[in-house]
Amino acid sequence: MIKKSKLLVFVTGFLISLNTFAQLPTAPELAKRMRVGLNLGNTLEAICDENAWGAGKTSQELIDSIKAAGFNTVRIPTAWFCHSDTVSSTIDPQWIARVKEVVDYCVKDDLYVILNMHWDKGWLENRINLKNQLEVNKRQKKYWTQIAKHFKNYDEHLLFAGANEPNAKDAKQLSILLSYYQTFVDAVRATGGNNTTRTLIIQGPETNFEKTLELMNTMPRDKTKNRLMVEVHYYSPFQFCLMEKDADWGKIFYYWGKENHSKMDVERNATFGEEEMIDQLFSDMKIKFVDKGIPVIVGEFGAYKRKLSYPSDQALHHTSVEYFNKYVVKSALENGLIPYYWDIPNNLFNRKTAEVLDRAVLKAMMSGAKEAKNNISY
Repeated sequence: MIKKSKLLVFVTGFLISLNTFAQLPTAPELAKRMRVGLNLGNTLEAICDENAWGAGKTSQELIDSIKAAGFNTVRIPTAWFCHSDTVSSTIDPQWIARVKEVVDYCVKDDLYVILNMHWDKGWLENRINLKNQLEVNKRQKKYWTQIAKHFKNYDEHLLFAGANEPNAKDAKQLSILLSYYQTFVDAVRATGGNNTTRTLIIQGPETNFEKTLELMNTMPRDKTKNRLMVEVHYYSPFQFCLMEKDADWGKIFYYWGKENHSKMDVERNATFGEEEMIDQLFSDMKIKFVDKGIPVIVGEFGAYKRKLSYPSDQALHHTSVEYFNKYVVKSALENGLIPYYWDIPNNLFNRKTAEVLDRAVLKAMMSGAKEAKNNISY
């Protein structure tokens, strides 16, 4: 009887183990499920406190509102260097517990979650060189071993991303960056369990479309097949999306899209980077990666409304911003790319009350998703 009991316990434990550490879906299978994403920006990556940049304390109510708005995936930019012993690279247990709380808010709402290694004082992203390579790889391994172990039992709703916007400008720097990614992949896989088959995300050089298309011809080695994605970001034209003041080399664009050019305020019309450019770049990314079974996320994108003064056309500017965000979502999904809007405190959502603040931009993005003719087959 004792031997049988031991056998039963062993078998039962083995079955539980199989159930807990399941074979997670492939990256292409996940990509089919992930539609429009939102960044919880200027929040957990804020230096060095969640509220450092005005985000307050992220609540379940906020995540519920994000879900209700139509997003089914969330990217959580996260700082780790700021919350660790920078000698031993040991992450503060209270910090990783807080990150887990926010991840759990998302998982509770059946959202897919990308947890990344963000800029975080540039400990990785600004040190892509031979001098710092060994030190960065040691820290990368230490961080991702701790993070992966902490989230080991999570299912396919959680994905890891190894960096944010790494400053690799050429092939030489990219080769160093790839060593950081290899360390990331190896560290996560070494923790076993669900991390053996978890989907991992690799960032292109500078997360720039053109440089990724030109330079990124190699992916990290992965003992688990079909579990890698590529990440790029899209804020182009810069003059329309992010430029804060006029410069000697050019002025801010207020109007974007072939049907949205001003006839009066012509010097503020976009002169490049409109619909045709988006379609070309997104299609090129599809051909290079998606068609080869490597899904792509547009981990950040966005254009934002400015307050204009006469004689500029405020209404046409708002229409342009809404149209840009709609067009990026639509073109991305039609090319098999997963778009993540970059949101910051009190832009799209009131971070305290969880109220939607800009329903027009939200409606535009969801309209773009609805109109997208997604015929991607992996």
